[in-house]
Amino acid sequence: MNRRVLRGIALGLLLSVAAPGVAAPWASVGDNQLRSDLTLLADAGIAQTMVSQWPVPWRGVLDALADSPTLDAQPAYIREAVRRVRARATRETAEGGRAETLLDGTNRPALIRGFNAEGYGKGTVQETAEITAGRSNLHVQFGAITGYRGQRGVIFDADGSYIAQRLGNVQLYAGDVTHWWGPGWASALTLSNNARPFPQAGISTAGPLRFKTPLLSWIGPFRAEAFVGVLDDTRIARKTYFNGIRVTLNPARGLEIGGARTQIFCGRGHPCSVSDVISLSNSPTNPSKTASEGEFDARYGWRIAGVPVEIYGQVMNEDSSPVTHSLSSYLVGGSIYVPVAKNTMRLTAEYTSSISTLNLFSFSNVQYGVSYTDFKYPDGLRYRGRDFGFSLDSDSRLYTVQANLTDSADRNYTLSLHRALVSRPQTGAANVLTPTPVNINYAEARVATPFRIGVLSVSGRVQDDQLRPARGFTAAAEVSFRIRVR
Repeated sequence: MNRRVLRGIALGLLLSVAAPGVAAPWASVGDNQLRSDLTLLADAGIAQTMVSQWPVPWRGVLDALADSPTLDAQPAYIREAVRRVRARATRETAEGGRAETLLDGTNRPALIRGFNAEGYGKGTVQETAEITAGRSNLHVQFGAITGYRGQRGVIFDADGSYIAQRLGNVQLYAGDVTHWWGPGWASALTLSNNARPFPQAGISTAGPLRFKTPLLSWIGPFRAEAFVGVLDDTRIARKTYFNGIRVTLNPARGLEIGGARTQIFCGRGHPCSVSDVISLSNSPTNPSKTASEGEFDARYGWRIAGVPVEIYGQVMNEDSSPVTHSLSSYLVGGSIYVPVAKNTMRLTAEYTSSISTLNLFSFSNVQYGVSYTDFKYPDGLRYRGRDFGFSLDSDSRLYTVQANLTDSADRNYTLSLHRALVSRPQTGAANVLTPTPVNINYAEARVATPFRIGVLSVSGRVQDDQLRPARGFTAAAEVSFRIRVR
């Protein structure tokens, strides 16, 4: 679906006079509080909703809560998480007219874009309208962005617009949809909110499904998704396409196992046959004709002395071999959910490296400049100048410690401390953020306060150095207000 079609749909919505109802098909990327609540409920066996693959279908969440066991024996923080998730799901799927306005402004866009990152530029204004008829959903967003990647002028776009149709247990969709594939909180290697969403059409399960045959029933609930999109930005290879497929399994309580493959294919000057696109061959002697990446991740959550904890990891391979000549990038982390009154404080430590090892776990044998670049596609695995996954691009490392707390008034507090090592001397132009390596200590504090009409989020950021050619200490503030209209 191209942007002219999306704008036409939006215009049709604005001109329509009848709105039979409204309901969002899924929870989108960006809410730390909701994700923390869903993680606690999944690991406690209250709602088997997989949290390493976003967006998350609301139908699966509601079905899981309806089938959940009694909460009388559960700790207060579980009951509070259920309350918040039910309230959010009820609001998002309620019948009636719905519209939203986003106002976001900052003097300096965030360098590190975690799961809850907000505006892409210095200023964002976005109008959202949503309408549904039965199982059909139309979600339209008009947006204007200023200061995107240092550019002058205003960018008008329909980022986040989509149409969706549910057919039984399957969801069909088309539009600009943001994905987050992986268990990380500060980073995701393959797909994240680092790059703006591109036009795509896809199919996904409308909630967790189960195989009923004895041969496959052991894998438990699973989710699957596949999409194909067009990279319609200014590229050296025009008419380039992108596809992705992911499956997430939940074979035991608290255990999620995910696998995905993404690739850039076709484009001017490149072969575009079916055999080229579906080929899995990619080795030094027989390289693929596409720019593909494979990904594997796992997350396990349980309780130690009644305290919820989780550990997780993710590996992204540039080549098809999972072990030798894999060109692998890595993410590892863990969280502990410390009870605080009726809620919990999530304390997370996470490490991400996009310095590719030649073979899986051969950390002393690395290859520079390959994680988000490909010799066949000079633009790399990027869209509108930003890579699809890790916000620090190729050959970078990020150390993160994060604390997240929701209080009794549902205010959400997040404090993130980062140590960012951006690029390496051998990287050169393979890192689009800076050709010169720089180490940055970076801190961000955010408070999100709910009101009857929306949510006000205020953030402050400081860093002791900057991407070259800039230098020295700098600070930023960001204010975001989401105003809901019913």
